[in-house]
Amino acid sequence: MRELNARLAPLDPVWERVRKEAQQVVVDEPLMGGVMHNNFLHHASFENALAFRFAVKLASAEVSEQILREIADAAFADEPRLGAAARADLMAVSERDPACHRYLQPMMYFKGYQAVQAYRVGHWLWQKGRIDMASFVQMRTSEMFGVDIHPAARIGQGIMIDHAHSIVIGETAVVGDNVSMLHSVTLGGTGKEDGDRHPKIGDGVLIGAGAKVLGNIKVGEYSRIAAGSVVLSDVPRCSTVAGVPAKIVGEAGCAQPALSMDHRLSD
Repeated sequence: MRELNARLAPLDPVWERVRKEAQQVVVDEPLMGGVMHNNFLHHASFENALAFRFAVKLASAEVSEQILREIADAAFADEPRLGAAARADLMAVSERDPACHRYLQPMMYFKGYQAVQAYRVGHWLWQKGRIDMASFVQMRTSEMFGVDIHPAARIGQGIMIDHAHSIVIGETAVVGDNVSMLHSVTLGGTGKEDGDRHPKIGDGVLIGAGAKVLGNIKVGEYSRIAAGSVVLSDVPRCSTVAGVPAKIVGEAGCAQPALSMDHRLSD
């Protein structure tokens, strides 16, 4: 029945490619056959597969896989933009990460991608007023992936978080579309102040490894933040900042730094 449903589902090139890649894995590595069927080939849609993966990774003795699967299925059914954002994120990883050669890799192996999709379900729960379940999803995402994104944060689509060790994104942070960041990035506050206290990251921004962006400041569109920088004040659009504290060191160097992933500073 599931195979029939898959054949009758609306045309979805992304999902069809994922399924073909999973079928090829079964041929190339038969010991992974069960894994590929459980995660991809037994599901009728891209969203179904994401919901299954979410549940498998975040289930614990406290909240079962079945409950989490029901939550994720409900989220994807209620909010079609979750599936659209997940596809955009998948495209972002595929296009920007030279280590990504197949669409199924982020869904199966890349914790940055999986953590962002878990955040999206948690954000849906938060918006529905289900604060404790959203907080549980945040906690389990942090425990499983080392990525701590508050469910109230607002994050666009086309997001790539490469390696994703020790990512922190605070409650009132806003991240635009087509943003790329590397490991150990913090979008945090500067103290114990309440209210709107976290950074606002514009579209197309590239944030280097270990960068800390702190306070209710704005990072303009298509800017670059150099690795290891500590940003404490607004960053103009299309510029590059570096240092501790970060200072403007030049222009962004290209029209789309988050897509080019070029971290080099000009002489």
